Amino acid sequence: MTNELLNELTVFVLSIFVGIEVISKVPTILHTPLMSGTNAIHGIILVGAIVIAAGANSPVTIILGLVAVILATTNVVGGFVVTDRMLEMFKGRQTSKPAAPVTPK
Repeated sequence: MTNELLNELTVFVLSIFVGIEVISKVPTILHTPLMSGTNAIHGIILVGAIVIAAGANSPVTIILGLVAVILATTNVVGGFVVTDRMLEMFKGRQTSKPAAPVTPK
């Protein structure tokens, strides 16, 4: 194992631990805005995948670009679906108004 590979593996493992610590400390009230921000970042990733796929020359790079665009699109759509479901939880139950009482004449 080379030093470069060992350094990259160390950074990867440390980033996993830091990510777990950061996400576990987020209060419940901030999960929905955090998801919305994450969806925006994934939208940028989708644009990058499209740009890379557009510059593909060989069949292998075209297929890899198509797979990247499909996965990024699935990630963005899934993120918005989850965010929408989370926002539905905050709306609460819609109760119908009771009928106005009839007053005798």
